[in-house]
Amino acid sequence: MSAVAAALRPSDATACAAALADATRERRAVRVRGAGTKSYLGELLPTDLVLETGALSGVVDHVPADLTITVGAGTALAEVRRALGAHGQVLPLDPPHGDAATIGGVVAANSNGFGRLRYGGVRDLLIGTVVALADGTVARGGGRVVKNVAGYDLNKLLIGSLGTLGVLSEATFKVLPRPEAHALAVVRCRGAGPAFAIADALLHTAVRPSALVVDATHGRWMVLVGAEGQRPQVERAIAETGRAAGGAGAATERADDAEELLAAARELPATAVDGALIRAALPLAAQRSFAESAMGLEAAVRCVVDAGSGIARVHLRGDEATVLRSADTLLAAAAVVGGSARVERRDASLRARLAAWSGARPGGEFLMRRLKEAFDPAGVLEPGRSVIG
Repeated sequence: MSAVAAALRPSDATACAAALADATRERRAVRVRGAGTKSYLGELLPTDLVLETGALSGVVDHVPADLTITVGAGTALAEVRRALGAHGQVLPLDPPHGDAATIGGVVAANSNGFGRLRYGGVRDLLIGTVVALADGTVARGGGRVVKNVAGYDLNKLLIGSLGTLGVLSEATFKVLPRPEAHALAVVRCRGAGPAFAIADALLHTAVRPSALVVDATHGRWMVLVGAEGQRPQVERAIAETGRAAGGAGAATERADDAEELLAAARELPATAVDGALIRAALPLAAQRSFAESAMGLEAAVRCVVDAGSGIARVHLRGDEATVLRSADTLLAAAAVVGGSARVERRDASLRARLAAWSGARPGGEFLMRRLKEAFDPAGVLEPGRSVIG
């Protein structure tokens, strides 16, 4: 492989597909790059070609009355938000690094934020795609209308594929009217027990928070509860939070720095560049025990749990041996409770001894290999960016 990868910036799906066909024929490994905000995911093996999606950008189609929008994969999420905001609409995705992330990167990484509990994630909002494949063809999945059941659901295969099956060129999403009101409550707790009791109580009400986060840092536990919608709904959500907090012996507050606290919790994947960051997908009933065990580890600095989805991230920091021991413990702990975990990121000194896919479940590897062989038989797309290598 070449020491310095060549860069290519195709202007449309056809040009992108042609570039992939050339790479396949010449057996040149390809990395797909939007804004680079997900570049820490997986094993970053050397590649011959970097395919940049920056020219695949802009709003392709927006029909406010139909509540749909189609955009180029290289479009920044912030740009999509501005375009929708002019019509009083929103795309309810709040992934990490949302100001810089591109639509293609959000889809390819299945990058969901805390709003998933209320609005659903990428897989719920994405209704159509245009993708360039390794054999030089351009494939279309779904469509530009919400009620579309034609053909196989190619969209779902692309979500979370990290560019290993094809390069997204366009994406169509369902959008929503902008919420009338929003609020954020903070509950500071004396331990994991009260924090998860509050989260569990809210999950058993009719309230559907726009964020339900348990955040632990150096022994300090707090619950962040977001509410969006019509004003009466928001007030009810905050009132329910107060009742749940009271039942757990805590009190709710609308802190001046509440928005900053939530933003810091959301951006943990972007800021944990030292040590290692472990991401676990857990059964809801196992969240408390996992988080308590995590924060009892010597290397644990912070644990952020999306209590509505069971996604937990633990930042580990310390000397190399301590971080490695703690990472192994967390990966095993997730498997014991019926979940799974992976190393979401780690600094350069740990790469040789801590694999990105350590702890990933092996059960789906056969199917993943079959998909890879069907979509990219030469294996040129994003080597190392999936559990099958």
